[in-house]
Parts: sequence; structure tokens; C-alpha cells
Amino acid sequence: MIKESILGVSLLLSLMTSSALIAAPKKIDQVTVIVNDSVILEGEINNIIKEVKAAALTNNQSLPSDRALRAQAIDRLTLNSIQLQMAKKMGIQISDAHLDSTLQGVANSQNMTVEQLRQSVINDGKNYERYREKLREEIAINEVRRANVNRRVNVSTQEINTLVNLIDKQTSKEEYQIGHILISVDGKATQSEVDARSEVAEKVIGLLNDGGDFKKIAIASSSGAKALEGGDWGYMSINEMPSLFSGNIKGKKSGDLIGPLRSGAGFHIVKILDVRGRETVEVKEVLSRHILIKPSIILSEEKAQSMLEGFLKDVKEGKADFAELAKEHSEDPGTALKGGELGWSDPTRYAKKFTEQLAMLKPGEFSAPFRSQFGWHVVQLMEERTADTTEQNKMDRAYQILYKRKFAEEIENWLREIREQAYIEVVAE
Repeated sequence: MIKESILGVSLLLSLMTSSALIAAPKKIDQVTVIVNDSVILEGEINNIIKEVKAAALTNNQSLPSDRALRAQAIDRLTLNSIQLQMAKKMGIQISDAHLDSTLQGVANSQNMTVEQLRQSVINDGKNYERYREKLREEIAINEVRRANVNRRVNVSTQEINTLVNLIDKQTSKEEYQIGHILISVDGKATQSEVDARSEVAEKVIGLLNDGGDFKKIAIASSSGAKALEGGDWGYMSINEMPSLFSGNIKGKKSGDLIGPLRSGAGFHIVKILDVRGRETVEVKEVLSRHILIKPSIILSEEKAQSMLEGFLKDVKEGKADFAELAKEHSEDPGTALKGGELGWSDPTRYAKKFTEQLAMLKPGEFSAPFRSQFGWHVVQLMEERTADTTEQNKMDRAYQILYKRKFAEEIENWLREIREQAYIEVVAE
């Protein structure tokens, strides 16, 4: 009798537990936007909004409405999704070794170890694994942008020489911190639609002239790549700016408002957030050579590293010649036929990891194999010198200025184009 009662109670408890589980189903993250053959989940949108709000709270920055923040978050996730899909089609895969190398660079830039960086992320209330994967996505997106936008940027020798002459005549060493708002216009927009967007731009100008918070308004209304950062482009010289801006900004003072300025992307509004003088830096040159091995589906990260360790061992033991190994095995097409030699150069022009390795070497020494965003390297510092490279530096500087200006112009056009070509459907507001 007692046994039957116990069984009866057990069965009742089991039924009650089952009913409770059925009555309280776990909520599944819903699909909010379809982007080509991928989706954006509501949780992803909420995560971005949460991060922006946390950053604003830390910086005592006011924000627009949740609706405006949501629209900006969806816009960023949509563009990221399109670019990540392109990365997949292009076969771009960011390995754990590449990611770890980048994390090490991030930690070094903040004078931390990777473990300290991890703890810092956790202390900020963030998930470290999500932080890692977000960084992996950012690396992939940057590679997609470089691959697609670089080929649209062409800098001629005539442009370089012209800019060098202008720089020689220019005595100003000022840099401007630019705030940017883009009121975008669809490439297929009718005149009435263009006029409507022009009115929006004028209203934004009015709000700013009435003392509106520039960063808050940028987050709420800008379609520019830096919208969620309050439209802050950072410090730039006149020559580094898109040509649309430079002629209108030169000579302006902090707080001045410029625009709206019309381009193919839409209407631009620019505010001078700050002005500062430029610092001059002396250049030290190094002569170095390297061997680059790129991991692939066929060649693993471990195998690439092991190959370089073997090459280094053979060179040090006199069994092989570094230059001959570079000619035979290096996957850097610009240096392989030269025995891996990079020529005399300012080491800070190289990838950060490469620069760091060179800084630890004395002439004649080899580095251990190391990972950069390009693959696995071993590098030898051959010589160091301090030379008068004024003219060459002018040419190099002019090229970088022109490239940066044109890249800034093309990136906005390219982002608009890939968005227009994509299938985007908002399935939940």
C-alpha cells in the first residue's frame, strides 16, 4: 500500500513537472532581417544597441531614441552580413593563429598581456568568446574591403608630383578632427527623392545651428560608415581629406559647420571638432629580407610554421642559403625573386607585427617564425642606417595621402553599391 502511494506521488510530480515545462517554453531568438542567404537576429541588434549605450554612459554622451539606434544597428549588421558573405565566396578564412596574432597586437597596443585583455573584456561585462569572434569578423571584413576597394583606387605619378609641389608650398602643419554626417541618396533616386533628401540635410543643418549635439544627431541620422561613432573621422590633414571636403575646410576653426555638400553618395555635413598642429618625426631605415608562407586549405598553420622553422635551422647550420630558399618558397611575389629582400625602408611602414619583430633584432639576426595578417614569416635584419631620404619620403607621403583620400571616397560608394545589389527584407520591426 505504501509502495503504491509512493508510485502515485512520483507519477503526479512527473506530470506536474512536464506540464510546467510545456507551459513555459524557452523563447527562441527571432529573425528580424533577411540579407541574401543569411539572417540578422533580434539578439544581434540588441547586443549592438547595448554596447553603444554602455559606451555612451562611460563617455557621458547623450543618445537619440531607441528607434534611431535600432535603425543604425540594423544598417551596420546588414552591411557586415553582406561583406561576410562576400568573404565566404572569396574563400577568406581567418584562422585561430591569425586571430591570436591580432589579439596579441591589440593587447600590446594597450600595454597588456592577452590574458589581461581577456580579463578586461570580462570586467566590462562582455563575453570574451563573442569579442574574439567579432574581431575575427572585423578582420575578414577589412580584407574584403581591401580586395574590392583597392582595385578601384588609382594614384598616378602626375598626381603624386603635383601634390608634392603643393606640400612644398604649404607651410601649415594643421590637422583637423572631422565630424561627418551623410544623408544618403539612392543611386537610382528620382529628382523628387533627391529634393526630399536635400530637405532632410537642411533640417539637420538647422538642428546643428540651433545647438544640437553633433554626435547624437550623427548617430540618429547619418548613413556614413562612422555613424555609430558619432560621425567622428579623427584627425586628418587637408590633403588626406576627400577633395569634396578639403577646399571647404581649409582655414576653418574648431566648431565651424560646413555643408550640405553634394556627392554621388548623397549630402555631406561636416563639423570641425578640433584643430591641432602636426608633429614631425625622424625616420630610421632598415634593410631586411623575409620568407612568407601562406596557410591554406591544403597547408595548415602548423605546417607553415614548421616549414619556416626548418628553413631557419638549415640556414643557421650552413646547409641552405636564405636568398635561395626565398626564391623557391616565399609567397611574396614582390620580393621572392630578389631573395626576399625588401629594400631600404622605414620599418613603421610594415605591418605592425613585422615592425615589432624587426625592432627586436640586431643586424644579421633572424626572427623566429611569426604570424601576421598575411601569413607566416621569418625575417632577417640585414643593416640599419640613418639617411637623408627627404625627397623619397615626400613622394611616399604624397602617395599615402592620395590613396587615403581616394579610398575614403570609394569605400562609401562601394558600400552603397553592394547594399543596393543585395536582397534585404525586414521581417520584424
